[in-house]
Amino acid sequence: MLSMATCSSCWVLKQYLIVGFLFVIIISSIQPVNGCFTSIFSFGDSLTDTGNLLEISLLESNKLPPSAFPPNGRTFFHHPSGRRCYGRLVIDFLAEALGIPFLRPSYTTKVGRLQKFQKGMNFAVAGATALNSSFLQENGIHNRSTNISLGDELNSFKHLLPSLCSSSADCKKLLRNSLIVMGVIGGNDYNHAFREKNNEAARKFVPLVVHTIASAIHELIELGAVTFLVPGNFPIGCSPDLLTNYQGSNKDKYDPLTGCLTWLNQFSQHHNELLRTELEKLRNRHPDINIVYADYYNIAMRFYHSPKQFGFKETLKACCGIGGLYNYNSSRSCGYPPLKSSCNDPSSYISWDGIHYTEAANKWLANVVFEDLMKSTTCVPY
Repeated sequence: MLSMATCSSCWVLKQYLIVGFLFVIIISSIQPVNGCFTSIFSFGDSLTDTGNLLEISLLESNKLPPSAFPPNGRTFFHHPSGRRCYGRLVIDFLAEALGIPFLRPSYTTKVGRLQKFQKGMNFAVAGATALNSSFLQENGIHNRSTNISLGDELNSFKHLLPSLCSSSADCKKLLRNSLIVMGVIGGNDYNHAFREKNNEAARKFVPLVVHTIASAIHELIELGAVTFLVPGNFPIGCSPDLLTNYQGSNKDKYDPLTGCLTWLNQFSQHHNELLRTELEKLRNRHPDINIVYADYYNIAMRFYHSPKQFGFKETLKACCGIGGLYNYNSSRSCGYPPLKSSCNDPSSYISWDGIHYTEAANKWLANVVFEDLMKSTTCVPY
């Protein structure tokens, strides 16, 4: 059984209001910095993918992903960019804040458009899992988006690394001056199980997913990386897709303050607790390595407890969706017909398409994560 924090709803709300006030003060004082990192290398799934699944689809199939179609990309980029959002992702905001260009998808190199990637590269692929696809299939879980896992992303990185540096010493120097963003990853392992209502499989996967993430970090440390940003899982009990999937649950399954499914959020917390424990073991094993945990869960929960404070009017509905209590239908992805349009003001929504966050939510997340990152590094403001 997963444990629930023993505190009253009123006390929790009071704490979120206090923290939220400090949160806004932090955001208003953030400045871009220079001298932190020369490059960023990122791994993960659709929450971080800046175009890899699109590039893979162009290369290997005739069917393009939803991220290839509007209204995805309609604001900042003014065209679909391969991102599952109408604007920027957390990784984009982090790159901007660090004075680094937006990360190019690594699969760009595989379709004949090799670019200079010294400033970094994004290996995240929408639909990617932490665990490999054969293991998931053996456990009754089928990933319809892609067969790519974190191990595949890591292998791609190791394959391309020599093209970015002339010697082993140069590669270690490159990695020493780089920020490694490890995730978000693992959400698809769980979500595929939850969508099939195979809750027992999802619970069984948690220690395996966390171990896989820790092993990937250890492997990158061996290659010379020294600074990692590792996000935890989001409050998935507030996600319109899973709220729709489990719609009709008993009222006592929902948080009366937020409308989120309590047991799913407890699941996210369980993952995060195990992940933090593994990260602490890595820190003890490698005392010279800087591993920063990004607490996506508690940052995002502030949105649901105090939405008006962050400019949100809709907390549990998708901006780009159709039908039902949560404006979400799993058979009609944002970007595919007939979903070629979205709400008038995406910035007033937390969820973009029922699974991914809006640019507005991504910006709030990135700013707090950036602040935490700055506390652990020596950087010089512009």
